[in-house]
Amino acid sequence: MSLLNLTKTRMLEGMWQGIITGAGDTKPDIAVSHANTNVPDFQLFRDEAANHWVLTIPVPATAVADGIQTILIVDRLADVKIGEIVLIGDDLSNGSLQAEMELLRAELDMLKRAFRRHCIETA
Repeated sequence: MSLLNLTKTRMLEGMWQGIITGAGDTKPDIAVSHANTNVPDFQLFRDEAANHWVLTIPVPATAVADGIQTILIVDRLADVKIGEIVLIGDDLSNGSLQAEMELLRAELDMLKRAFRRHCIETA
């Protein structure tokens, strides 16, 4: 269970922005990925006046495509998903069901990685 809470603030000109609370003064250890590939160019900085962390993620060009694309935001210390960005690049008849399936696939991939890591660590 992560103590971090992620809240979206806006998305403008290909930049997604949110705030992270629950980390205090310690910089959160965040991972951002799309299609099992790290998104390396995100920025995380502390807003002292508001007492939270600001997360800015540039939407990767690979996420701008037909179908449903999901970008996962993970608390690496707790190995827990704290948020996601879902992009729909096509007119889909069953969009909500397909979006849910994509999120389930992404979460299953994350669970598989965590289980494999656990097996290696306990072997």
